This record gives sequence, C-alpha cells and structure tokens, in this order.
Amino acid sequence: MFTKQGPTVRELAVQALSSTERGYDLLAPKFDLTPYRTPDRVLDAVTRALGPLGPFDAGLDVCCGTGAGIGVLRRVCRERVTGVDFSAGMLAEARAAYPARAGGPGDGPAVHLVRADARALPFAPVFDVALSLGAFGHFLPEERHALFAEVYGSLRSGGQFVFPLGAPPPVGSRAYWSLFGFDAVMRARNALWSPKFIMYYRTFRLGEVLEDLTRAGFAVRLLPLTELGERPDGSPRARLVVAARE
Repeated sequence: MFTKQGPTVRELAVQALSSTERGYDLLAPKFDLTPYRTPDRVLDAVTRALGPLGPFDAGLDVCCGTGAGIGVLRRVCRERVTGVDFSAGMLAEARAAYPARAGGPGDGPAVHLVRADARALPFAPVFDVALSLGAFGHFLPEERHALFAEVYGSLRSGGQFVFPLGAPPPVGSRAYWSLFGFDAVMRARNALWSPKFIMYYRTFRLGEVLEDLTRAGFAVRLLPLTELGERPDGSPRARLVVAARE
C-alpha cells in the first residue's frame, strides 16, 4: 500500500479522519492501487458462478466504487449495466474505466453510472441481477435490513441479489486479531472524532445477514466458490450468497 503509486501514510490519515463519503472521494484516484480493491481471482470466481444463474438483461452494481463489479456484470448481462455509489470521486474513476456506452451489436451492454445512497436507491424494479463487492462494512448492522429492502425493490420478480462472502478467520489466528484490532480502532475513532468513518470487518456475520435478507423478502441459498479454496475442515473459504426476489 505504501508504494510510490499508492496512497501515502499522510493521505490515508487524512482519509481516515474524514467522513466515509469524503474519505472515498479523497482515496478514489489511488483506490485501485490499494489492497482494498476486490482481487481479480475473486472477480473471476464470481463471474463464473453467475454464468449458470442467468441469462440477465440488466444488472446493478450496488456501491460500485471504481467499477470492479461493473466489469463482472458486463460479462454476464446482455443489455445494460448500472453502477450506483454515493462517492463522486469513486464514480469519476468508474466513469474513466467504463465510459457511457449506448449499447448495441459489438459494443456490449450499455453502462450508466448514478450517484445515490444505497439506502435510498432511485430505481424501479427493472434489474435482473444486483451485485455488491466489499461494501457491506460501510453499513451498520441496524441499517442492513433497509439496505437489502432497497435492493429488493430494484429487482424484477425473479431477480437475484448476489455477493461473495468469505468465511471468518479462525479465532486466535493472525487474521482474526488483525480484523479485531482494526474494528476496535475504528470504534474508538468514531467515539472520539466527528464526522464518523464507518468501516468494520466483523459486523457482517452470515447468520445475521441471512436473517436480514429473509426479512427483506428474499429466498436465499449459498453456492460454494470452490476455486477460492477450502478451509482445513473442508468447508469453502468463500461462498456466493444468492438472494432471489420470488
């Protein structure tokens, strides 16, 4: 992260002391040079898992950031892809990566970008598939049901809301303590400093997530992303959550 191309320690500090929206506006030009970007192997695994779930005409990338999910949806949707995010800076980067396309033969699906809060999506139920990658830590647990309800309301009947979800690290492992420490620091920062920067790694737990999806009206199933590996007990390291609006 601390390379000549990536954000400096000072830039990260300024971002961390900003609001969530302003922080991402500041980080946006260098976001894809950080470890925060969803790895290509995850994007490829999600793309291959989505193939059999289609066909899809219209796709929605929820909290699209710089557009990693747009790239996935352009490979599985036939007509149009829409990305939505509340950060103008992140949308600017996505717009540079995926200029507006009218769609048509040889041009691939049309791409549109919309600035909006995912907790108040401005869409009618027109999408066949909605995807989100790496954004859920920016929502507090009490906001999750409303977020899922907004996605539900943006899907056609039979539409599917999908996202990858990694297995939690073993208790006591280095990864466990790293995430635990990060969340503890963020809680202290938000208790002492305003505006808040909402980002937590350990608040998006599978059981609670499935309950909130069901409350929002979804029928949920889990697909193992086997190409991302297995844990020592043989369970998958990551699953694709598939929530259908029936």
